Amino acid sequence: MSSIEKLLGIAGPALARPAPAKRLSSVLGPWGERGQELSRLLERKNGFHAFLSALHVFPLADSPSDGDLAGWNRKELWKSEYGDLMSSALFFAEDLFGGQFGIRDGEICSFEPETGEFEVLAPDLEGWAEQILREHEVLAGTELAREWQEANGALPPGKRLAPKVPFVAGGEFEVKNLYAAEPVQTMRFRANLARQIKDLPEGAKIQFKVTD
Repeated sequence: MSSIEKLLGIAGPALARPAPAKRLSSVLGPWGERGQELSRLLERKNGFHAFLSALHVFPLADSPSDGDLAGWNRKELWKSEYGDLMSSALFFAEDLFGGQFGIRDGEICSFEPETGEFEVLAPDLEGWAEQILREHEVLAGTELAREWQEANGALPPGKRLAPKVPFVAGGEFEVKNLYAAEPVQTMRFRANLARQIKDLPEGAKIQFKVTD
């Protein structure tokens, strides 16, 4: 059994009805082999949550919305806020905190929204699924998802957990530092933060306001 099959097997139900083949081809075709792999994944289960909703794979809807794969990747939604920190990538999944997983330069990468940094994770989608299965507590945030649910109940649909004090500014990976956030607003805030700190020397202090 492949790692993708194992991941699909433990995932929750599909988040959307099956996407038409023409829609899959038009959105994912330009992304080469990795796009074809993602198309096959979404044909089997069109978006899903796994690991107590810590992992969120975007569905591909009939028409773009903020919560579907095509809509989420619209530059004007939040990507453009990163300026020259953002490169050509198709983000297809996210972790508990809104950290992105995407296709970039023919590989599977992660994107850290607080710093705007990309990191290569795997050569293909199978390798990514293998890593997620093996390291989901770190890569997806499963343990904190469990702690959050025990303290606050299930994460509301369409929300991710965001830190009250950004992690890059010393915020702790603890439930007391987390709140259920609206993803687009959070990504825009983090883009602003990433642009501000990109040229700061290591160890420089960051000042910001935290409001409820």
